[in-house]
Amino acid sequence: MSVRPKVPPPRDDRDPRGKNAPAAPKEPKSRNFLLLALGLLAMLVIAQLFTSRSVENEIRYDEFKAKVRDGQVSEVVIASDTIYGRWTKTREPREQRRRGVPMFRSERQFDFETVRVPDEKLVDDLEAHRVKYKGRPEGTQWLPLLLYGLLPVLLMLWLWRGMMRRVGPGAGGVLSFGKSKGSLFNEDRDVKVTFEDVAGVPEAKEELQEIIEFLRNPEKFTRLGAKIPKGVLLVGPPGTGKTLLARAVAGEAKVPFFSISGSEIVEMFVGVGAARVRDLFEQAAGASPCIVFIDELDALGKSRGAGVIAGNEEREQTLNQLLVEMDGFDPNKGVIIMAATNRPEILDTALLRPGRFDRQVLVDRPDWQGREEILRVHARKVKLGPDVDLRNVARRTPGFSGADLANVVNEAALLAARYGREAVEMRDLSESIDRVVAGLEKKSRIITEPEKRRIAYHEVGHALVGEVLAPAERVQKISIVPRGLAALGYTMQLPTEDRHLLTESELRGKLATLLGGRAAEEVVFGEVSTGAQNDLQHATEIARAMVVDYGMNEAVGPVSLGHERRAMFLPAEYHPAREIGDALADQIDQEVRAVVEEARQRAVDTLRSHRALLDEIARTVIEKERLEGPELRDLLERVHQSNGADQPAAAPAGPTSATGT
Repeated sequence: MSVRPKVPPPRDDRDPRGKNAPAAPKEPKSRNFLLLALGLLAMLVIAQLFTSRSVENEIRYDEFKAKVRDGQVSEVVIASDTIYGRWTKTREPREQRRRGVPMFRSERQFDFETVRVPDEKLVDDLEAHRVKYKGRPEGTQWLPLLLYGLLPVLLMLWLWRGMMRRVGPGAGGVLSFGKSKGSLFNEDRDVKVTFEDVAGVPEAKEELQEIIEFLRNPEKFTRLGAKIPKGVLLVGPPGTGKTLLARAVAGEAKVPFFSISGSEIVEMFVGVGAARVRDLFEQAAGASPCIVFIDELDALGKSRGAGVIAGNEEREQTLNQLLVEMDGFDPNKGVIIMAATNRPEILDTALLRPGRFDRQVLVDRPDWQGREEILRVHARKVKLGPDVDLRNVARRTPGFSGADLANVVNEAALLAARYGREAVEMRDLSESIDRVVAGLEKKSRIITEPEKRRIAYHEVGHALVGEVLAPAERVQKISIVPRGLAALGYTMQLPTEDRHLLTESELRGKLATLLGGRAAEEVVFGEVSTGAQNDLQHATEIARAMVVDYGMNEAVGPVSLGHERRAMFLPAEYHPAREIGDALADQIDQEVRAVVEEARQRAVDTLRSHRALLDEIARTVIEKERLEGPELRDLLERVHQSNGADQPAAAPAGPTSATGT
């Protein structure tokens, strides 16, 4: 598989010095919560003691009447539901005192109790046997009522308050849905990023200097009647440093910095997003001069009415409120609205008109000089060895963004620490680049010798054809060590310089290079394997683009039949294709096949003419598993000295399949 440097998954922009890392979250107050739970448990136990009834002291009513008739009862107290009484003499006083009478019972002075039943002869029996008696209404015990009635209510209120704190910001909970979730970074404590921490985007920094000057000295502009742009839109691929650049503007201007994401504004409840926008602008007006930064603006500012669904009412109301606030905002109050997006083509046109986001600043991937500056910024706190050449690393990472380069430096530091080195060496940086481009090494994956041989010829085929037919991209490394999910080997090619345009001959050379691995299998083994699947996919895409997009085909002509509207940073599958007739579609398919077949034949002819060198390099790769540096360059330079008189040899025996190469 011919591997070109790919842009790794985007990562969040971070301050390379770590100055703005968020503070560690506070530990939960588990101790206070435990004490509160224990207190509630104690109160419930006390309430249970107050309201519990002693089963051991209770006797049946018929037993009570029998005791009265036997003269064993001296006095009773008749309540509405219960009768309490004393014996004529203390029976088993010690055991009686040990019975389970609750300490806090108001009836603790009585020896027994019984449940009262309707009995018209009760008073007559008591008088007949000279038992003292008196009546008493059943008293209301306020403590059990308080604990059983008020305690559950207080507990529910406490749980509700905690839930609302989780639902919404601050103590208001659900009542503060309309409050802005934007984070305010103070200019003295939090915003410590400056332009010294941002590298690789000199044009963007120069464009934003005017904004900084206005925030520092607004009278310089207002006295001449000039109006500073209300909004600045940072546009660029993921990981290029848009958020970091906005923080640097606030740090240079020494002003407060409001940061919020577009997804934090839009809610499922209608009207909440608009209320948050109003609250955000009110806070900004009170803290002016300041900067309001809205990250991922496309989550909020998509074109109204676009898409499969006619529109989202809440999102559209939020967008309308943002448009109104930006219209009514006084530009001379010292509040600058900055936003970032990597999908500017889907933004509503009303956002981009003059008077709102007046200025668009492109934050693109850096060139090799910018990459070197970014590497030096990220390597400030990394101990580098004497053999490290950051310029060479920058040359080997075309297309990498700032976040990708930060990842390369961090991975190299982790590798050096894993191997117990005192400093990061050049081999650590090389390995980290390979990790980012092709994935982790799979040393545990067992490759048979025949498969290993086929993979080696496949990768050397890429390298030889590329060296002959695509000299603008130098082969840096050949490896047959499995990496990633499916790659059994890879050939790394890097351009000699940053390119923005490709000619037709260069595209045809790239096509032949992609098919060089498959051609090597065809020349050496007499049949191909499944390992060229990825190469065929990329080659077909390039060939189709040459025919339908770039007008590089005489039969179809210089017309563009591809997608109607190309996005700056979106792949082609997100855009609808033009409608074309069946005859023209068939012709396009035939021309695409012809372009790919021509590239395959060129690759086969090149390898047949340099068969001896192909075998020699393949044997070296099989022996060492990796080939790079001066040794690789010495072998590949021989292809230019050869007169092409090598005769093709008989194809040796080999396996019939190898996947993922």
